[in-house]
Amino acid sequence: MEVKPGYKLTEIGVIPEDWGVQKLGALLRRPPSYGINAPAVPFSFRLPAYLRITDITEDGRFDHTAKASVSRPDVADYQLVPGDIVVARTGASVGKSYLYDFRDGDLAFAGFLIRVSPDPERLVPAFLSFYMQSPSYWVWIQANSMRSGQPGVNAKQYAALLLPLPPTREQEAIVGALGDADALIDSLKQLLAKKRDIKAGAMEELLTGKRRLPGFNGLWKSRPIGEIANSITERNTAGRALPVLTCSKRLGFVDSLHFFKNQVFSDDLSTYKIIRRDQIGYPANHVEEGSIGLQDLHDAAVVSPIYVVFSTVDDVDSYFLHRLLKLDTYRWRFATETSSSVDRRGSLRWPTFSQIDVTLPEIDEQRAISDALRAFEREIAALEDKLDKARAIKKGMMQQLLTGRIRLV
Repeated sequence: MEVKPGYKLTEIGVIPEDWGVQKLGALLRRPPSYGINAPAVPFSFRLPAYLRITDITEDGRFDHTAKASVSRPDVADYQLVPGDIVVARTGASVGKSYLYDFRDGDLAFAGFLIRVSPDPERLVPAFLSFYMQSPSYWVWIQANSMRSGQPGVNAKQYAALLLPLPPTREQEAIVGALGDADALIDSLKQLLAKKRDIKAGAMEELLTGKRRLPGFNGLWKSRPIGEIANSITERNTAGRALPVLTCSKRLGFVDSLHFFKNQVFSDDLSTYKIIRRDQIGYPANHVEEGSIGLQDLHDAAVVSPIYVVFSTVDDVDSYFLHRLLKLDTYRWRFATETSSSVDRRGSLRWPTFSQIDVTLPEIDEQRAISDALRAFEREIAALEDKLDKARAIKKGMMQQLLTGRIRLV
């Protein structure tokens, strides 16, 4: 293998000549250690919060949404300090990591996590944290976590992890560059969350008539769904190879293969229902969770036989009706009707669903509201695209900087 000047071939690949290769265990202030095995208790400011695998997000942050505490006489031995990193040692999340941030408050780490404490004079903790997000690290995790039963990596294996080791000054420069990329990603995530909140508020106000668009002042009328929509039962009896859709709570209709990453539907599609563009559908046994979608992906697709499919009449805009039915008000109504249904499988089928009342303006106002909400969705989609690109740029930077292909010092 030809190595260009200024680089050398090592057991972990080609790296700059002035970089070293070291086992992680030789760069720590203390040996890797396992967390506390204790039950969670309700969160209290008098106790440290309990950091479990499920409290670490995919991008290595502490998730505050389901915060709990832990109480035991020796809990102080398991509290994290600045510079500590914890890594998941078992299960589907093996390898996931979190660099302690003092802004997260007092944290004690749980038994399915391993603490590693880098010596900052040799290994900058944030450098290790970024390395633990890199493709090279995940290749190592995959190679070392394969075992019979549940995947896992133990403390001894983590201590043996070989790291590319630049001088600390270059480590700090790499951390600075990747930190800037993280700051951009965080700012886009915050802006996206704000836009989604604004859109949710606008939906609630516009779709219920609490706020009117300029030029509209007509009365809204309450009508049962069965009066403004028709149930459609078009079977795919010919077994056509149409796209198979599934309905998620947040995304609406999505291609099943793309969403689940493998085939969860039957090879025989002859009993499936055809759903055409602009028709609305929902799984009868999950609609109370908010799983109701507008089919806007294909001219024709198929859904499981459990789905209820319907189309709107001429004076009802299908986009408007779908977004109206996505409001929490209707999700709660669906849940009420489902729980009181005589159907033992907990389903909400068309005869009951069609009796639910909706309040609508005239078709022109429906379309104007739909256009306003589509504008919000286009803004959000553009921000999501920017966020995806920012994440891809960071991934590329990590691949170049953490291997020394691009030098900052």
